[in-house]
Amino acid sequence: MAHIIVVGNEKGGAGKSTVSMHVATALARMGHKIATLDLDLRQKTLGRYVDNRTRFLAKEGIDLPSPSYIDLPEIEKSALQPGENPYDHRLSAAVSELETHADFILIDCPGSHTRLSQVAHSLADTLITPLNDSFVDFDLLAHIDNDGERILGPSVYSEMVWNARQLRAQAGLKPIDWVVLRNRLGAQQMVNKAKMEKAINKLSKRIGFRVAPGFNERVIFRELFPRGLTLLDLKDIGVQQLNISNVAARQELRDLIKALDLPGVDVTF
Repeated sequence: MAHIIVVGNEKGGAGKSTVSMHVATALARMGHKIATLDLDLRQKTLGRYVDNRTRFLAKEGIDLPSPSYIDLPEIEKSALQPGENPYDHRLSAAVSELETHADFILIDCPGSHTRLSQVAHSLADTLITPLNDSFVDFDLLAHIDNDGERILGPSVYSEMVWNARQLRAQAGLKPIDWVVLRNRLGAQQMVNKAKMEKAINKLSKRIGFRVAPGFNERVIFRELFPRGLTLLDLKDIGVQQLNISNVAARQELRDLIKALDLPGVDVTF
């Protein structure tokens, strides 16, 4: 059965799709069969990334390992029982189709609370939550006092994850491995950075997640999107020498995949 990875955060701009693209492509390049779903039914950034990759590789005549992607299937209203939610059936049908041939299914959630996102979280074997290194984003996980020292209580997203964990427990499924990524870390040892580190480590013990390093802000991520590429693909398209920023970003991805500790994954890039 496929291992389901959900990338979720109800706040936009945290880097969910960037993380999704890189994790999916890295796993594909390591020889795993990975299928992807994009639950942002309007923007579909991950879906467009996979489409960009497919078209670019075909145009250039290059064969590189890639994740597969499908849209959520439509469900006939006549197939629904009274009171049943069509979104539940659309996601269930997609997962059922993919898990027969995929080692991993990666689901990219929208930056808002939706029924699809809620259901996807309950399916997660591994939940990745990218978080900008800011108390504005931290507020999504927990409320904190004015000094940024004392945690007052969990916030809306943490409560949704708790509900998803309860649903999995009731179904007899293994617990969600929740990993929070600290994205866009500053290089300087600033007071805010130190406070964030202290607060997030304290919260991790309180509500049960692991903390892992994410990505710094890099222009290269945006530049590669139209071609559906990642830093792992550059040498395959003829780039002979990576600059320092590219090498650092590649190491960040390696550290991330290693920190996820996914079953059967040996980090080899």
